[in-house]
Amino acid sequence: MMATSNMKRKAYDRMLEWKDTRKGSTALLIDGARRVGKSHLVKEFGKNEYRSHILIDFNNVHPDIKDTFEKDSHNLDELFLKLSTFYGTKLYERESAIIFDEVQCYPKARGLIKYLVEDGRYDYIETGSLMSIRRNITGIVLPSEEEHLALDPMDFEEYLWAFGDETTMPFIRDRFNRLEPSGDAIHRKIMNSFRAYMLVGGMPQAVLEYVTSRDLSRVDRIKKDILDLYRRDVARFATGYETKVTAIFDTIPSQLSKKEKKFSLASINKEARMRAYEDAFMWLADGRIINQCFNSTDPSFGLTMNLDHMTQKCYMADTGLLMTHSISLRRTESADLHKSILFDKLGINEGMFAENIVAQMLHSNGHDLYFYSRNDADNSENRMEIDFLIRVAGKICPVEVKSSVYWRHASLDKFTQKFKGRIGQPYILYQKDLMVKDGIIHLPLYMAELL
Repeated sequence: MMATSNMKRKAYDRMLEWKDTRKGSTALLIDGARRVGKSHLVKEFGKNEYRSHILIDFNNVHPDIKDTFEKDSHNLDELFLKLSTFYGTKLYERESAIIFDEVQCYPKARGLIKYLVEDGRYDYIETGSLMSIRRNITGIVLPSEEEHLALDPMDFEEYLWAFGDETTMPFIRDRFNRLEPSGDAIHRKIMNSFRAYMLVGGMPQAVLEYVTSRDLSRVDRIKKDILDLYRRDVARFATGYETKVTAIFDTIPSQLSKKEKKFSLASINKEARMRAYEDAFMWLADGRIINQCFNSTDPSFGLTMNLDHMTQKCYMADTGLLMTHSISLRRTESADLHKSILFDKLGINEGMFAENIVAQMLHSNGHDLYFYSRNDADNSENRMEIDFLIRVAGKICPVEVKSSVYWRHASLDKFTQKFKGRIGQPYILYQKDLMVKDGIIHLPLYMAELL
């Protein structure tokens, strides 16, 4: 696993597996949001795992390099010679890597991957964001020789590693596997770390700043810079529907602060229709800025078979960015929000952060996101809302998120009764220690990563 300033990433091991098993038969495309750590990851991998490597940053590439790709793409000997000379790096057959960083900025290079892989002399790694947006694939045939790896924000375990803590997560896994509580003292300690993780988020620059300074105001400034970068990307890449993308992006905190967190376009424009905004949602999802969660109307027959695409929740892909986004839009004092999180004083509106972090952790663990919502005006027994539906061991399991002290779980009870015999284990994720009660497994929020 990669280690520079303790910033280890699990994706590094998957890259090693690709290198060792594929042996140049595919290129590796690392897709992720801007500032999620793609460039740093591939630089470390190139330095540590190859005799030499060349990194071409297509976001800021010299015109001579583009000219070389234009003129010499049909003569790979000449292409490699010029790249080696320009970057002052000797290339060794089967011992060197060529890295196309931010390849979406120059689709022609991506279009060459098929021929570069067939040539077989070197390994190829690409990084990018907004990889399927129309303007980033125009004029090229997408290479089937690409193997994709999604890089998400740092998860809770990676966050702990940044502080040199490699013991907490194995302990959490042990308690989860045994379904045993951690005990009050240890649980409080882990929850304190987890609340700080919610505030800081998983963007590597923000985590590194918090590791070195412990200053949340400085962390907020870094996250604000990242949000500003996303806004500039909207203006740069979301041509034709940038206004809609910006409108969705700006209203995410207010949408999630509602009791029912389903996204309502009426808050943007009373005449708005979901079909007219589908491309805008897709842009944000493709950029890995948001995690979409769709309503599955009949989960007893699978999650994707009965989707209501017109009803969705829209979570931020990084909860730390959601915190800063909320502060800037509501003009809330950041110190007040920091205190409410760190000292377990979440209000109703701040409960959205607990649900967002669960969405983030489930998504990072490979789950597509679904929820269940039914509002039957004539029969209260059919009115219920389940925050998440996930598939575990072939069964569909309901997951409820409780951000503070709770006394009832009426929706979960009605749901399990309605679909009795057709669903799996129900879960409640909350701020207390692990508990099994009335057939429901209650897990502390930090265990969402293990589902």
